[in-house]
Amino acid sequence: MTFSLAARCAASERFGIVVSSSSPAVAARCAHARARVGAAASQNVTDPSLGEKLLDLLASGLPAPEAMTQLVGAAPYGEFRQLTCVDAAGRVASYSGERTLGRHAAAEGVGCVAAGNLLADEGVPEAMVDAFEEGEGDDLGDRLVAALTSGLAAGGEEGPVRSAGLLLVEAVPWPVADLRVDWHDEPVHELARLWALWQPQLDAYVARALDPREAPSYGVPGDE
Repeated sequence: MTFSLAARCAASERFGIVVSSSSPAVAARCAHARARVGAAASQNVTDPSLGEKLLDLLASGLPAPEAMTQLVGAAPYGEFRQLTCVDAAGRVASYSGERTLGRHAAAEGVGCVAAGNLLADEGVPEAMVDAFEEGEGDDLGDRLVAALTSGLAAGGEEGPVRSAGLLLVEAVPWPVADLRVDWHDEPVHELARLWALWQPQLDAYVARALDPREAPSYGVPGDE
């Protein structure tokens, strides 16, 4: 019921993840990222704790493939889970248990990994990776939105999607973007609209948190 892409930007050292689903509020359960550590997706029959456990393993110094192997070997009900992650060196890993729902697939690229279940077409993850790689040099958020849009255009899920989300982290210990469309007839397009609204203000919000004396306001009230 979900398709996603997790990625690292080598130039900015940001991590990010985008995700969409026919279920409500998908990003609240499936998208995980931690500054200087990595990004992870926990989807299919979702256990949100697995995303955080993957990040803990990456933070301990394990490369993405080893972290995935260790988690899958220890987690209960692994046959129901679909997982991806990317680490601080851009290494990626993916896993789809034998009871992953419907048509499912995963694809790995340079610093990115995509996966989906109950897909309309097995080529959806590959289309997402291709779109992400084609945007090399662009803002990571732009590349993530392009990847999700391409996944939808390649077929997306078997049925209509209803929620989407984008999560970005960088040097500060909180997400610099955490955008969610929890229920919408066109959630991927709505997420793209929200990103276009948020992206010009992203740096200002970070600057205002670090030193409000010097930070630009972009015309936004200072106490939200």
